[in-house]
Amino acid sequence: MKVGLFLNTQFPEGTNVVDRVPEMVTQVKAARDAGFKSLWFPHHWLTHPMQMLSIVPTMGYIAAHAQGMTIGPNILILPPQNPMHVAEESATLDVLTGGNYVLGLGLGYRQPEFTAFGVSQTERAARFNEQIGLMKRLWTEDRVDHEGKFYTVKDAGISLKPARAGGPPLYIAGQADVSVRRAARIGDAWLIVNSSGLSKTAPLMKTYKAALAEYGRTPIDYPITVECYVGANNATAHEECRGPLQYKYNAYAAWGLQGRQTETSFEDFARDKFIIGDKVAVKEEIARYHELLGVDHFIMRCQWPGLPVEKTLESIKRLGEIFA
Repeated sequence: MKVGLFLNTQFPEGTNVVDRVPEMVTQVKAARDAGFKSLWFPHHWLTHPMQMLSIVPTMGYIAAHAQGMTIGPNILILPPQNPMHVAEESATLDVLTGGNYVLGLGLGYRQPEFTAFGVSQTERAARFNEQIGLMKRLWTEDRVDHEGKFYTVKDAGISLKPARAGGPPLYIAGQADVSVRRAARIGDAWLIVNSSGLSKTAPLMKTYKAALAEYGRTPIDYPITVECYVGANNATAHEECRGPLQYKYNAYAAWGLQGRQTETSFEDFARDKFIIGDKVAVKEEIARYHELLGVDHFIMRCQWPGLPVEKTLESIKRLGEIFA
């Protein structure tokens, strides 16, 4: 099993983000030194009042400090974007990382983002499928002729081919049967986001493995993204990260996704969604997730808006010791 770091690039209103950039670099170096194998970045547009760094320049900047770690978006919202633009940026990032770029992709769910780009949310799946096929051709063919429903390329090729033959691996996110089957059919891995909990993720894993068998495909690995905090004391770990996690999930609720609405306590809400505790408890939870789902790549988000960087660095160090 291996561990990756989901880097926080979101900050509460009023935060001086300039001051937070060196802290991000410190986290990356701490994760690298602790043996983390991958580094991941969130993506959204129009998040006011939450402040958020734009994903592509941030990945390019941080790549210089990753030194051999795989990096990628978790997840890049693809349907509102032009696939030629994404193909070009991905090829450049793959070159900058020496072939260590992974493209994590998803459909997106926030209406304001689709409205701002002038793209109908009802078209997102159809656009996604056409985008994937076109990007793969742009990465592998010198010149492309494509006349699709949404995009047209006339005898042209992108300016730079990826360092990795065939282009960066595609990790496809999804939280429904149809999207999980899509990940099995066109992706190199299903990028699990466990924010809905194991009760939803476990049945979807069965769907995914059945689809893999149907399509005769073998994924690169089985990654899962989890909120994780490793404290010094199991009894106080939940309290230490409660406020920042509640802020984050209240934002999700405001955006129309999952949020803490009916649960009676933070502990109830966190159960089977987040991995929180001391090293012993977290190690036991990781083993439980591995046994239940078969996941072998744990992408841990260890910081949320409002959590002091010192707590994050301690959590990263303890996670590295767990996976050592």
